[in-house]
Amino acid sequence: MATQMFEGRGHAAVYQKYRFAPGKELQQTILGYVQEKRTKPVELVVDVGCGSGQGTLFLAEHFKKVVGTDISEAQIQEAKDSSSPPNISYLVCPAEVLPFQDASVDVLTSFTAAHWFDIERFMKEANRVLKPGGCIVLCTYTLDMSPHYGSCSEELTRVFKESWDKLTKYSHSKVKHVLEDYKEIFEALPFPDKKRITNIFDKFPMTLAGVVGYLESVSPYQAFLKDDPEAAKSLLQETEKRMLETMGVSSRETPVEFWVRHVCVLGRKGL
Repeated sequence: MATQMFEGRGHAAVYQKYRFAPGKELQQTILGYVQEKRTKPVELVVDVGCGSGQGTLFLAEHFKKVVGTDISEAQIQEAKDSSSPPNISYLVCPAEVLPFQDASVDVLTSFTAAHWFDIERFMKEANRVLKPGGCIVLCTYTLDMSPHYGSCSEELTRVFKESWDKLTKYSHSKVKHVLEDYKEIFEALPFPDKKRITNIFDKFPMTLAGVVGYLESVSPYQAFLKDDPEAAKSLLQETEKRMLETMGVSSRETPVEFWVRHVCVLGRKGL
């Protein structure tokens, strides 16, 4: 079964506040692939491990019906509590046991979640629910991230990465899939028609508070918080202080640009 890392309401709320939606380049990669591969209209898209719905909302802008699923009731509640268009619905269920009929889904997606799944069982389930000719999109942002601000971007990135390095000992073993650019997940995809793209870059407008908030939302930080709450909170405070000093500003709402590299595994089930 999927590894459950984002269960608590507190973590879900942080996730909803600070996780960003798919960027422009990633969006274009996904939409271009589906348009290229699908010969029939897309009726149903299922977003697995949807969390608080950032990717699901993007999909709803382009497809007729979108269902977001997640194993976490807290995450699904966050998604439901946010403003959603009428073509979105949400369900609580494991990624490996999807409540959809055989060959009923046109497109199956997962944003920054597939590495938490039981990969073998999920791939069998994806093969079951996808229609012939249906598409699967499994993507994640990598640890190749960097905040940019004026002439101090290099130093700012160093501060950010030093904080990340202090969290690495709290990383779950499944984060290896992200570190390996989803190579094992790509190899496990049971469709011959597939590809893996590892060089998708997006630049997100954020604030300094948003960058620090992103660190707060990641699973290693949440594990650190449970193990040593005071030290974890101190790390975020120190990170923010060092970033403010590096930028020469006093407001945590100062705009920055956050550069992120994505990996995307794309596949098409045979007809």
